[in-house]
Amino acid sequence: MPTHTRGVLLVNLGSPASTSVADVRRYLHEFLMDPFVIDSPWLIRKLIVSLFILPFRPRATARAYRRIWEPTGSPLLRHSAALRDALAARTDSPVELAMRYGRPSIGDALKRLSQAGANDILLIALYPHHADSTRTTTIEATRDQLKRLDATARLRVLPPFYAEPSYLRALAASVRQHMPAKSQLLLFSYHGLPERHLRSADPTGGHCLQQANCCETPSSAHATCYRHQVFATSRGVAGHLQLRPDQWRVSFQSRLGRLPWLAPFTDTLLESLPREGIRHLTVVCPAFVADNLETLEEIAIRGREQFLAAGGESLTLVPCLNDDALWVNALQRWCEAESLDAN
Repeated sequence: MPTHTRGVLLVNLGSPASTSVADVRRYLHEFLMDPFVIDSPWLIRKLIVSLFILPFRPRATARAYRRIWEPTGSPLLRHSAALRDALAARTDSPVELAMRYGRPSIGDALKRLSQAGANDILLIALYPHHADSTRTTTIEATRDQLKRLDATARLRVLPPFYAEPSYLRALAASVRQHMPAKSQLLLFSYHGLPERHLRSADPTGGHCLQQANCCETPSSAHATCYRHQVFATSRGVAGHLQLRPDQWRVSFQSRLGRLPWLAPFTDTLLESLPREGIRHLTVVCPAFVADNLETLEEIAIRGREQFLAAGGESLTLVPCLNDDALWVNALQRWCEAESLDAN
């Protein structure tokens, strides 16, 4: 029987090559033309992106990136590379990093794994929760590139790890470390998702957002339900921290367009919480494992400005796990497990 040598491929979403409007436009075009992101027929998607988004959004997005850009480039890329290096130091398997959009590419990373002798690839999509616009597109892109390179290599995929004990422990420890004693509320802010994405991912065709308390009612739909999974993460971390129900909330950020998106919206809460007496707020963004535009600019800069202008006194952003030691330990165990069930 042929022997298999394990290689690990970490994939995150990506960043533009620079903060120039041209590079941001190129990045947004690649991202938004993905049918898993805007799930419309190609012609409609092309019209939406070309006529209503790209003429306006790249300039504003480039300005936002300039507020967080580092001398070495993208914070997301730096943190993701640090995670790759930390994991590579803890395992005998070759470890490569790729971005779903932009560079380093999935194809190039797979080539490097092949050159290192790996023919059993463990794909770790660096998104804890299932969404077609993150996990599914990453898995399909990796399968496509692998077929082009080597049809004999085996691809295995780590399942969503939103409720895995080692992930929850690492996240809770990070919140505990960074949450000030004076904080009155822990806000779990997740990247938003159009409601239609939840319905289209529902294998039952009639559960997600179509039944009362759908996220609490047991269903096979939960295996692919982003909303159910983010609530599971939040409850798990709140349980580790022994928070009362009134000490934490869940919200959704980064919505785009006019379609109905998951609510409540983070920006709306940041304006209303001071009126409820919440003056000291801590925000954690568990949809991301590496700090990026949505955490560093949308929450730590614009979100803080918005909260303070509404009457708040302090907003503390809990950093993403990045290359946190507990998080690296969890990844190491998953990489070395014989099965793909995270533990």
